[in-house]
Order: sequence, then C-alpha cells, then structure tokens
Amino acid sequence: MINYEENIEVRGARVHNLRNIDVTIPRDKLVVITGLSGSGKSSLAFDTIYAEGQRRYIETFSAYARQFLGGLERPDVDKIDGLSPVIAIEQKTTSKSPRSTVGTITEIYDFLRLLFARVGDAYSYATGEKMVSYSDEQIKTLITESYANKKINVLAPIIKSRKGHYRELFEQIGKQGFVKVRVDGEVKDIVKGMKVDRYKTHDIEIVIDRLKVGQGEDFDKRLMETINTAMYSGNNVLMVLEEGTDEPRYFSRDLMCPSSGISYPTPEPNTFSFNSPKGMCPECNGLGHVFEVNEKKIIPNSKLSIKSGGFAPLGNYKKSWAFKQLETIAQRYNFNLDTPITDIPQEAMDVILNGGKESFSVNSKTLGVKRDYKIDYEGISNFIKAQYNEANSTSIKRWAKEYMDKVPCPTCEGARLRKESLYFKVGEKNIAQLAHMDIAELANFFTTFEQSLSGNQKKIAEEIVKEIRTRIQFLLDVGLDYLSLNRGSKTLSGGEAQRIRLATQIGSQLVGVLYILDEPSIGLHQRDNERLINSLVSLRDIGNSVIVVEHDKDMIEAADHVIDIGPKAGKHGGTIISEGPPKELKLHQTLTAQYITGKMEIPVPEKRRKGTGKNITLTGCTGNNLKNVTVKFPLGKMIGVTGVSGSGKSTLINETLYPIMNAHYFNGVKKPMPYKSIKGLEHIDKVIDINQSPIGRTPRSNPATYTGVFSEIRSLFAKTTEATIRGYKPGRFSFNVAGGRCETCMGGGLKVIEMNFLPDVYVECETCNGKRFNRETLEIRYKGKSIADVLEMTINEAVDFFEHIPKIFRKLKTLKDVGLGYISLGQQSTTLSGGEAQRVKLATELSKRDTGNTFYILDEPTTGLHFEDIRVLMEVLDKLVDKGNTVLVIEHNLDVIKMVDYIIDIGYEGGKGGGDVVANGTPEQVVKNTKSYTAKFLKKELELAKKNIAKAS
Repeated sequence: MINYEENIEVRGARVHNLRNIDVTIPRDKLVVITGLSGSGKSSLAFDTIYAEGQRRYIETFSAYARQFLGGLERPDVDKIDGLSPVIAIEQKTTSKSPRSTVGTITEIYDFLRLLFARVGDAYSYATGEKMVSYSDEQIKTLITESYANKKINVLAPIIKSRKGHYRELFEQIGKQGFVKVRVDGEVKDIVKGMKVDRYKTHDIEIVIDRLKVGQGEDFDKRLMETINTAMYSGNNVLMVLEEGTDEPRYFSRDLMCPSSGISYPTPEPNTFSFNSPKGMCPECNGLGHVFEVNEKKIIPNSKLSIKSGGFAPLGNYKKSWAFKQLETIAQRYNFNLDTPITDIPQEAMDVILNGGKESFSVNSKTLGVKRDYKIDYEGISNFIKAQYNEANSTSIKRWAKEYMDKVPCPTCEGARLRKESLYFKVGEKNIAQLAHMDIAELANFFTTFEQSLSGNQKKIAEEIVKEIRTRIQFLLDVGLDYLSLNRGSKTLSGGEAQRIRLATQIGSQLVGVLYILDEPSIGLHQRDNERLINSLVSLRDIGNSVIVVEHDKDMIEAADHVIDIGPKAGKHGGTIISEGPPKELKLHQTLTAQYITGKMEIPVPEKRRKGTGKNITLTGCTGNNLKNVTVKFPLGKMIGVTGVSGSGKSTLINETLYPIMNAHYFNGVKKPMPYKSIKGLEHIDKVIDINQSPIGRTPRSNPATYTGVFSEIRSLFAKTTEATIRGYKPGRFSFNVAGGRCETCMGGGLKVIEMNFLPDVYVECETCNGKRFNRETLEIRYKGKSIADVLEMTINEAVDFFEHIPKIFRKLKTLKDVGLGYISLGQQSTTLSGGEAQRVKLATELSKRDTGNTFYILDEPTTGLHFEDIRVLMEVLDKLVDKGNTVLVIEHNLDVIKMVDYIIDIGYEGGKGGGDVVANGTPEQVVKNTKSYTAKFLKKELELAKKNIAKAS
C-alpha cells in the first residue's frame, strides 16, 4: 500500500521528452533532480508536478472564474498522488517594475513603514525641532496655565505665505459671523469689498475669540468652544496671541512645529510609501529619478553651424517653421544660421534652448522701412521634455530620451518620498536612510535600536522589530547581505531574485507546502553555498517538501534524495537512471556520478596561454561600490572575472567596460559608470556581449528565427517543385505573415488567455493543433517533411537532415557544438532557460566569421549546465581564444575558473566591503593570495586535479 503522507507518486509522466516515467519522491525531504541540460529535469519538476499543482489550485476557483481558464490542460501524466500545495520559485518571476524593490518583495519595507507610523519621531523641516501634537483638553490646560489672567486672541490660520487679493475669502469669513481677521500681523475689521495686494505674499488668520484667561466652569466651557471652532476653521491648528505681543504660540491636534506652526498630518503606513500619493515625492512620482535634457547631446559638436546640423534634434537645414523661427532669433541677436554654435551669443542660446516670446522691429536697409518681427519659440529643451512627458507614441518617447539623462530627482534627491515623510525618524534615521543601508548594516542597526527602546515605545515596536529582524536574517542566510532594500528588482540577477523569493517564503513560515526551485545556486560564490543549503534545510525542517533542480556538487551531496535523469539530452533523455540518497548515486556509472566521484573531470590545461602581449587598461572606475580601481585586461587570453556575489564584477564589466567598448565600436548609447580613462581599444576590432537576457519575449521567437536559419529553410521550401507550381514565396512559410499561417492563432501555435489575477496562460490552438500553419502550407514537403515537422526537429536531427545545405548546416552545427543539440528548432524562446538563451546567442555569434580579433564577454555562461555540458562549452570557448580572440567570463564555477588563463578577482566582500581588485594573474598565481575567497576554493580544486592526474598516470 502506497503511503501518500510519506511520498509523492508520479505515474506515467510523458511531458516533453519524459518517457512514460514512474517516480516516487519522498515528502518533507530535500530532493535534488539532476542530469544533463535538456534531459527532462524541468519537464518533471515544473511542467509535470508544478503544472498539476497549479491546475488543481485553479479547480478550487468558482465556476465563473474557471470559465476564463477552460483551456488549462492537464499535464501528460497518468496520475500524481500525494501532492501538496505547490509554490515554484523560478528565475524569471521577479517584477521588472521600477516601483518594485528588494524591500517591497521581502515585505521588510512594509514593516518599516508600520514602525515609522507607530513610533517614528517627527521633526520640523523648517527648524529641525521635534514636532508636538495635543488633545483639545491638553490645549485648554496649557492656555489656562500659560496665560493666567492675561488677555489673549485665539486665531485660526487659514492662509500661510501665499499671494492673492482674497476678496472672496474675506466675504466668506464675514458670512460665517466672524468680524475680525489678522492680516500680516495686523488685526483688522472685516469690511465690504475688503482685499489685499494680490502680488505680495500674505499670512491671514481669523480672530475666533478675544478673552481674558480666567477660571471656573463658564470660562472652561467658552474656551473649549473657542478651541473647537478654531480647530475646525484652521484645519486642526490654532494660534494664541497675547495682547501687546507679536509672537503667537501654535497648538495642533496634528503634529506641529511649536516655533513655525508647520504641521504634518498624523502618520500612517502610506505616509512612507513611494507607491502612494500620500508618501511619494510629487516631482518624480516616487521613482527617485527624473529625465533631464542634456545640452551636450543636443549640441554634440559646437563648431558646427545651425545650417549644418549643429542642433542634433533638428538635423540639417530645411524649410520649416522651426528654422524660420531660428532665422528670426538670428536677426534679433545679430548672427546667421551659418555661424558656428560656439560663436552664437549666450542670450540667443537661452532663447533657442529654453524658449522665449518677444516682438521687435528692424530697419530694412533695402526697403528703408521698419519691419516688425515676433519671436514665439518653445525652445528645443522644452520641446524634448514635452514630447517625453506627453507623447503617446513609444517611438517619440524613445527619440526624446536620446537627448536626456536619467538623474536623481532634485526634490527628494533619490529618496522617492515627499519632504514631510523624510522628517520622521527612528533611531535618528529616516526611512530612506534605512532603505539605503545594505542588509548587513541594517541588521546591526536593529540590534542596537531594539536595545535603545524603553517603556511604551518598546511595547509598540517589539513585535514589528521582531518581524523585520527575522526577515533580515533570512536574507543574510541566503548570502544577500550586500543588497540594500531600495535596490530595484529589475537590476537583480536571476539567482539573486530567486534567493530573495526563497528568503520571503522562509519568512512566511508556511508548512505542508511543496517548494520547487530552479537552480538557486546561480550567481552564488562557493563561500555562500553553505548558507543557501542551510536555508533550504530550514525550509524542509519546518515541515515542507523541497525539490531543487540543480547541478551544484555541494547541493547534490547535501540532499536527502537525488533523482538523476538521462542518460543524455532531448530524445535521448527522459528516463530515471538513478534515484536514492547521494551515497547510492555515487555507486552508479551515470555521468553525474562519475563527475561527483572524480572518475570524470574537466581537465586543467597543461599550460596557460601567453596572449598577444597587448592589453586594454581601464583606470579610475568608481561606479556603485568600485573603489577607484584600475584593471588590465590581457588580450588573446581567456579571462575570468571572479569574486563573491555583490563584489562589483557586473559593475566593472557590464556597466563600465562593455558600454565604453560598445560606444567606441558601434556607437552604443548606454552611459558607462564613472571612470577616468581607457587605453588599448585600437588592439581589437569589435566587442560582443553574450548575456542571459531572453532571445525573445513571446512564443513567436525561437532558436531558428533568432539565429536566422529559418530564413534559409523557408527559401529552401519555396524552391521545391510543388511550391514553385503553386507560386509560393518564402513568406508563405512564415508563421508571422498572413497567407501561410493558421489565422486562428495568427501563427502562434498557442492562444493566450489573459488573466488579471494570475500569469497569462497559453493553450494549444484547436485549429492547427500547435502546427502554426494552414493545411495548404503543410502540404509542401521537403524530403518528406513539412515546415512544421522541421520546426519540431531537434538540432541534432536537423544537422543530419540539412547536412548537404552548407548555409543551413553551418548555423545548426554551431548550435550543436555549444551543447544545444537536444532543443528543437522551433522551441519557444519563453521556455528556454537563461543559460540556453545565452548559448543560442553564443552559437549565433560563432556561426559568423570572426576576425580573430574580437572581445567576447560572457556573464555566467555555466548557468543551467551539467558538468558534461560545461566541458563541451569550454572546448568551444577554447577554440575561440586559440584563433586569437579574447574571451572574458564572469563566473563562480570552479571548473571554468581553473581553465582560464588570467583571473581578475574582485572583493573582498560584497556591497560596501567589495569594489577592490583582490588578486590577478594566472590561477596558479592567484591561489597564493591569502585574502581571496576565490583563491581558497580554487586551491582545493587545483590540488584535487593534481591528485587525479597522479592517479591516472
């Protein structure tokens, strides 16, 4: 009898390449699914188990909600028993909204907002004094005690430092029964038609009551009525002015500055939210940055004249209203359109850039009469701003953005919040200062802050601080101590985003849940691996089942149960070749087992390449956490950039080096992070960045379209006899063009069901059954295969099928060489992992004829790769370097690091503790460094390689 409380039973799974497999997964255990890339790991974990869990969850919806999901199909599996509620933590699911931050994802910022609303001390932005607030009873007592036996005026402030004549206001006050007002410090009677100078700023208060402060029940009653009336008229603020003095005293039900009378509304959590109108900075709408026009982009070369295109947005001279206005401005300021911009008077430049209105007359020498002219010019800068802010067209906005820079908001200085919100403090820090700290600093702050609390504040804050500290600890546990709460989610790597979601899930303390994770170790240095494994173990220990799709050796050895899928990839995979505890895995002869036991390995090169002897030298890099570093990149070698997560690798390479090189070779527009100089760019011909961004964001994009091989295949089909007779052109075989495609799904093969409350769901088109083309198109065959059949072929099959067509064969062969032989030609790009997308890009570049003088940049190319796949990839990269090219890899994987010719190690720590070059040189030189974390782990790897060589010999 199967015990479903102890196991999840999957029977007859046939999703994608799974071969009708049966598998028993123990519950409440840490289970690792491993195997070659494309062997079927994700098909089992995500497309079978998670998909079925999601389907069962949706079945609990009402019939009304389910009608929108009618096509959500059951995965191709006979049955799954013992399934718990499933949560998938993937790499692709982080929000790319500029309003989403580490703080909002983890909910730490939400608790901070609550903390500030409950125990934050408010300070005046005018005087810096601590704000006070009173109840009506307290105000009555204070007035009675402070002004005993004195004559006072009780006033309600209604206008504070504003211009206007206020005739209607005075009329309205008179109608309410009040007879006196205080205007700019002088008490006056309200008379008919009363007004003040509209061009001056004024302070106006209503005189609510004039009384002598005494004692007794009658006086108390009158004073309370006066306070109530004053508070109503003065919007919760009143002033008391002793007769014969000029210095009023302010009282407020809200928080108020006792000296200046500035008041803040009672704080609530939304007061500190940059996503709420109550808290967001009105200038940048809570984004922390604005786009400002950059005059240098408008005038790239001031030696040019207006006629020859000196103003880039206007281009060369043409007969238009804009140039006519410029001619008028030129007449007014005595220059012409052939004058170099540098010689145009500054006054004229101000009008051209910022606009102006003016009428003037000029004596015409030829006619001998005066001619009147009128300047009414918006200004180039103002026009660009208006187009960016108001245009509906994205292309126009993109055009305007070319002449603008993203700069911190001048009002909030990047803090995202309105001025009042930033003057609430906890432990002498405002909420933006706390959000700016890295997680490690924040942890220290709350340790000391909790100790400083006393009395009532401690009672209020205790539970909130406990929640904050718990969540901070989870982030520390998954190795994210270098991030700050205000770090935008769109700037996070896949691995970072996944670990944040993991920390959030641990914080939620759910039990009885099945968690499925997709390679959480991506982007993680060996130093932090243990912390990640401990986090997964703690998730398991509170009563959850954890399934991890992973290749990492440490993770496999720490698992309770390992499922190895293979033996190869694609159609040659999809079977369970080993399952059981890690020690049992090692007894089998699978590829995974052989790499873990050391029977197979990626060998260390016998000698390191000497390179070309030339360098690119980058000096004075100070972006993000980089500490004025200078780095040499030796050419003609394979360079490895290493260091713990957050040390500054991506800032140095992706944000500084690549934008500089891209601008130099291809006129790229991305602005590099700050640096002083770069030398040696003349030694290479071009730079190619191969990152892990998707090759397409819709199911229409696939490896065949991205590499360009699909165009060749369509041309081949158009040349077949049948296609020629029918008059079909290559466009007939495109699923993006009307004519040959299925019109029901518009050639997508899938129909999108848009859902407001869940991610979009894709279901197979019922007309073409996912084939994408109509019947007539599918009737055309090449060697017995239709165009849809070709798209369904794996790369390996397609290489054999097209071996006699050189143009197609060369591109397909490179895809096979980078280890992608198992994916199909028409596989939707949305289903490719980050590592697979990166290798499709690499193959596309490899299929082009290289110059032997190219600089390749790869960001963690081993993502999603099995040990065997890494060996294949490194062979490809080695060939590139052997031709004279330079390959730079940002990497944590020791199998790659030990093979490079030159290492640049950044550290020592992440975040503020990083940003220095710790070590550089060959791997053998770097391991001698005692401070480098990479050196410590690399040393073990090189020693192990030596032992294996000794064993083999």
